[in-house]
Amino acid sequence: MPPTRSGSWLARCLRLTSLRIRLIAVFALVALAAAVSASGIAYWLNRDAVLKRTQDNALSDFRGQVSRAVTDLPLQPNCDQLGRAAEIVAHSGLQYSVVMVDDGCSVSSDPGLTQALIPTRLQTSVTTPCALCTSQPNQYHLFWQRITVAGTPYLVGGSEVAPAGPTAYMFKSLDGERRDMDSLAWSLGIATLLALVGSALLAQAAASTVLRPVARLGEAARQLGAGRLDTRLEVSGAAELAELSATFNRTAESLQAQVEELSAREHASRRFVADMSHELRTPLTAMTAVTDILEDEADTLDPMIAPAVRLVVSETRRLTELVENLMEVTRFDAGTAKLVLDEIDVSDLLTSCIDTRAWLDAVELDAPRGIVARIDPRRVDVILANLIGNALKHGGSPVKVSARVEQDELVVRVADGGPGIPEDVLPHVFDRFFKADAARRRSEGSGLGLSIAMENARIHGGTISAGNGAGGGAVFTMRLPMTPSVAAGHPLAADGGPSGGGTGNSTGNSGNGTVKGDSA
Repeated sequence: MPPTRSGSWLARCLRLTSLRIRLIAVFALVALAAAVSASGIAYWLNRDAVLKRTQDNALSDFRGQVSRAVTDLPLQPNCDQLGRAAEIVAHSGLQYSVVMVDDGCSVSSDPGLTQALIPTRLQTSVTTPCALCTSQPNQYHLFWQRITVAGTPYLVGGSEVAPAGPTAYMFKSLDGERRDMDSLAWSLGIATLLALVGSALLAQAAASTVLRPVARLGEAARQLGAGRLDTRLEVSGAAELAELSATFNRTAESLQAQVEELSAREHASRRFVADMSHELRTPLTAMTAVTDILEDEADTLDPMIAPAVRLVVSETRRLTELVENLMEVTRFDAGTAKLVLDEIDVSDLLTSCIDTRAWLDAVELDAPRGIVARIDPRRVDVILANLIGNALKHGGSPVKVSARVEQDELVVRVADGGPGIPEDVLPHVFDRFFKADAARRRSEGSGLGLSIAMENARIHGGTISAGNGAGGGAVFTMRLPMTPSVAAGHPLAADGGPSGGGTGNSTGNSGNGTVKGDSA
């Protein structure tokens, strides 16, 4: 199924939270902040220096040129004389435009730059005598202001030429300086971009340096989780990473030691159960022979003794069955259980299983002939005996058994007419020694049958599931591949195989009238 839009968004967010991306982002942000700060400071310092130098040079030149030009003017110059003076000042210095104003006469060396463009505040300041001057109370200062005319920046300076004389203003274009500042801004922007790219590359290198040991640690942790307890890391690099690798190695060594100790204990426990079961078989064989004789003679014994004899016979058989089940469990745990495969008609196998145990009258069989599977008939018979026997003992009539082939799998379902299995019990029906009803812990079932049935299904590469039917009653479903492969830990056998696996008699795994028992 294709991922949803929310799933894609979540995946993108998760990718953005990776350590590599965060390192690159942090490096880039720090570099960007540093580069922008440095570029901004450099720009403003250069801008102020350039403007101040241009301004000081222009105002100083303007003051000198005006002073020289004024000496050639009469005391009461007319507009033509002012115009010629303005032209002389404008073209003899640093090339700026000049406006001369006197008694309502205003002339300019540049028709586009007139008195109307001069800020009113500047004109007022220029025509106001210095109130704080002590040596020359009527002297005038040179004032300046930067303005923009038609998109072009200008430096406007002005001063009274002499008391009661004309006023001179200059328009110095700053367009060249603006172009220089724009060029500087582009240069600083490119430098900032290069710093950003360099920081990203540096962050990538740093992230690789940091993440490479982390990746090795993650791979080692995955191998450790997969069971390779001898996995170790090479201790090298920075102090922190070396300490992390050393800590991992110590943890792995401790875990390996604990697992080996637990494995040894488990092996010893399995060995003890196997040895105990094996040793019990000899006396149980003798006891079984004796109890068979006692059972035959039970009817001729004293009525007070006969019940005790029958109890001994029943418990001896139960103990024999438990020992056989324990031996089979130890084979599964040790991985020595083997399959003896043969091509069997499933219908014949089911009929034989039911007929041998005299269940023909109690079971409805729906298994068409012609379903041929390659299975171990003895182990599958044990599975079927457990499932059908438990349905008869703990379920209820009718018990229906069906066999079908679904997607190259043999599917056998055993359904009963009982009340079903409680939901809280369903996850545990295949656990060893599990019985749901504490009041029936002493039932004749050992609690191993269903677990052995599950193991027999697993070594075929199949499984057994338990559930409740739609109309009530429990349903056990066995699924086996038509041609099983070798299951992990359970080798196939060409011929022969371990004995054991149960008697096929139905015994209780749980009570409560619904939970299925086990036959081993």
